[in-house]
Amino acid sequence: MKQFLFFFSLVFLLNFTVATAQDYKTHKVQKGETIYSIAKQYRVTPFDIYKLNPDAKQGILENSVLIIPESKDGSTDIVYEREFIGYKKHRVKRKETLYGLATKYNVTQDEIKKHNTWLYSENLRKGDRLQIPIFKKVKKLPEELDSSIKKYAVKPKEGKWRIAFKFGISLNELDNLNPGLGRTLKVGQLINVPNIADNEIRDFDEFYSYYEVLPKEGFYRLNIKLGLSQDELENLNPELKSTGLKAGMILKVPLNSFVDSENAKKTLISLVDSINNYTEKHIVVMLPFKLNTVNSDSVYDAQNKIKNDKTMSRALDFHSGVLMAIDSAKRLGISIKLDVYDTKNQQAETMNIIKNNNFYSVDAVIGPLMKKNFEKAATMLSESNIPIVSPLTRNVRLYENVFQSRPSSDLLQQRMVQYFKQDSLIKKVFIIHDRKSKPTALFLKSKFPNSKVISSKSDKEGSDLNYVLLDDFIIDEEEGINIFSEGRNVVFLETTDNGFASNVSSILNSLISDEKEIILATTNKNNAFEGKNISNIYLSNLKFHFPSIKKDFDESNPDNFVRNYKKIYGFTPNNYAVRGFDLTMDVLLRLSYAGNLYDSTNLISETVYTENKFLYKKKLFGGYYNSASYIIKYIDLKIVEVQ
Repeated sequence: MKQFLFFFSLVFLLNFTVATAQDYKTHKVQKGETIYSIAKQYRVTPFDIYKLNPDAKQGILENSVLIIPESKDGSTDIVYEREFIGYKKHRVKRKETLYGLATKYNVTQDEIKKHNTWLYSENLRKGDRLQIPIFKKVKKLPEELDSSIKKYAVKPKEGKWRIAFKFGISLNELDNLNPGLGRTLKVGQLINVPNIADNEIRDFDEFYSYYEVLPKEGFYRLNIKLGLSQDELENLNPELKSTGLKAGMILKVPLNSFVDSENAKKTLISLVDSINNYTEKHIVVMLPFKLNTVNSDSVYDAQNKIKNDKTMSRALDFHSGVLMAIDSAKRLGISIKLDVYDTKNQQAETMNIIKNNNFYSVDAVIGPLMKKNFEKAATMLSESNIPIVSPLTRNVRLYENVFQSRPSSDLLQQRMVQYFKQDSLIKKVFIIHDRKSKPTALFLKSKFPNSKVISSKSDKEGSDLNYVLLDDFIIDEEEGINIFSEGRNVVFLETTDNGFASNVSSILNSLISDEKEIILATTNKNNAFEGKNISNIYLSNLKFHFPSIKKDFDESNPDNFVRNYKKIYGFTPNNYAVRGFDLTMDVLLRLSYAGNLYDSTNLISETVYTENKFLYKKKLFGGYYNSASYIIKYIDLKIVEVQ
């Protein structure tokens, strides 16, 4: 009897084991897989996997084995749903309405708006060109059967990248979950996200920055760019231990951690993909058009005035870029109220503008251009804590409400020094200077104590003659020995004299050899390094390096702004027009993301546009200054950004 009971128990146990085994599977984790992707593959929820694999909450490792429950979805019903496949272009005719177009093309009004975002801020008008989304019917499993996905309502201040970070997926994966999802999201909009537990959703910390991983970026490149080791990144982003780096992944990094990296070149987060504040933005632009000095009755006189008055010409060019930015922002769905005032380049007129107009609802003021007018406006607006942005002036007084958008000369100088200090291949450093640039030479000597200093020749009275001799660089003429070492040599040339720059570059070019690399550099790129006396061939051979607040756009591969500007005005934009566009676009996108400029400095890291980039830091007792700049070099007769 006991044997029978034992046999019966064994048979029951085996049968139970077999039945149980049929309810579960095992999965060997592959490189790059996540709990979410595995759950989706087996049509279970991440909760189901965590229940059987509690340790997985701490992260999963490649080649580890997970127990996977059978999917609870027994249904294989097929339903039809619409899949976005492209656009049909439509030019609006007289009396056509959104409702009529939606009915005609079998889409909703919201779908038309989503793919033509400027309709959020403007009414439909005759002649408007629309992109009508086209859908086709496809067979697909009903969405509710996919238990690895759930609906999520977009919250205030949330853009695509923030949602991707919260749910531990890349921007590309978020787009794949939501075919046809536009670049911008609306508060309350329902989108598909991974079905993970509430305690698995990551919190957004406003005291950190967030970085989007670029294609082919590894930990080594991120260490150079962000100054963070792999261990430091994994501590901040534990999922990296199991998934590794993926393009489009959003990483949490210390606030402005990349600021000291000379190789940071991309915006950390695209503000265009992060618009979440659609309230009307009230912008004031104050520029010295000086219309009171123009004879409006004579086209010839007006053209001559604009041609000969540099201040007026710069204001008009800058304003043309502002208008292009306003138009671009409206097409993103941003509603804008723009007030433009002519300061006449007079302090009294600047004061009258502020006294006689209501600035209390203004979100940001751009301008005035000139220092004295700007500082007067900043003082008056500081009483209402209205942020004011200096467009072109290099050094303005940083009141609490001031944003100095142009990096200072000191910042550019420090950036250059830091760049070369990180170069471990440099064998020797030389400093050549004229009398006016002696303070800069002393500064460089303090940073490079072992450097050799060479001064311009001077007359008996001590005045600069603005030249050096080849003999200054020769040790033994017969043996052909000069002061440069084999390997890399850096020569700082600090001068404002064109003839001196020509003299030095010519001599240095003659001393380049296969064994001795000579790099010419300056902390102050000015007119001395331009003009017919300067050989661009010599500068290219010497790989001339200099710091800059901007990089010139590539005319052979222009961006949308440059193409649109040329289409409207018939010529390419100059530096002032580009500056007007970049600065205004940055202000509008910051307001549309953070709500106000002050908060944007904590929430937003470096932003990059056509030629200019912005990274605002707050002075301990004062306002905000832009710390972003470029290192530019001549190479192969081209001027390029140093990567």
